[in-house]
Amino acid sequence: MKSYKAYCFDLDGTVYRGKEGITSAVTFIHHLQSQQIEPFYVTNNSSKTPQQLQQSLQDIGITAPISHVYSSSLATAKYVAKNCPDMLVNVVGEIGLRTALEQEGLIITDAPCSVLVMGIDRQMTYDKLVQASFAVQKGAKLIGTNGDIKFPTENGFAPGNGSLVHLVANVAGALPIFIGKPSPVMLQIIAQEHGYSKEDMLMIGDNYDTDILCGINYGCDTLHVNTGVTPTHIVKQQAEQPTYCIENMLELITN
Repeated sequence: MKSYKAYCFDLDGTVYRGKEGITSAVTFIHHLQSQQIEPFYVTNNSSKTPQQLQQSLQDIGITAPISHVYSSSLATAKYVAKNCPDMLVNVVGEIGLRTALEQEGLIITDAPCSVLVMGIDRQMTYDKLVQASFAVQKGAKLIGTNGDIKFPTENGFAPGNGSLVHLVANVAGALPIFIGKPSPVMLQIIAQEHGYSKEDMLMIGDNYDTDILCGINYGCDTLHVNTGVTPTHIVKQQAEQPTYCIENMLELITN
């Protein structure tokens, strides 16, 4: 594998599962840092602020500068601020999403408005789903931070934000817009803010439908690691293949 200037890591299923670090990934990240290469972290997790994601990495032994942490909440907030004329939004989501929206000058309200933004909400209730469905039926555009149907934890797969957004969309008869991976928006932001070309960048992830297609959609090289959502044998069946496909990241050190 050639060397890159910007190694962009997915988090859930690639660097950690729940609160447990994936040893091979942590080791490879330390290896990069020892060579004065500071990785980027590109996650569809909308529930946490960049500071909370930074702490999650610290908890498994990875020190990451806040300027290298990118979430679907940040990308979604920028998109909504650019495309929402009255800056009023209905929101289903946690502090990561709410903070990102507010930092972009958006006003979160329960009153009827033109946009409903949905991110993962681990305090989800039936009533929240009902109210979200009503809002979309009344004309609110449905925007999801990401379309992940599931994500890996230390105990197995849990429902992702996409499963809940699709539930609301099906009830309301609407077509959702998703901002996170596989959209290339976060990689575009990294390139713009840090001055990289596509040839400088490698997108690394476990989920073919989000991480790998994100890199393919952006036009940079991709690496699939067999530690999370999509097994290698399923990846091998896809029409568009990742640049590299490995079992775990220790292979990147030994090879």
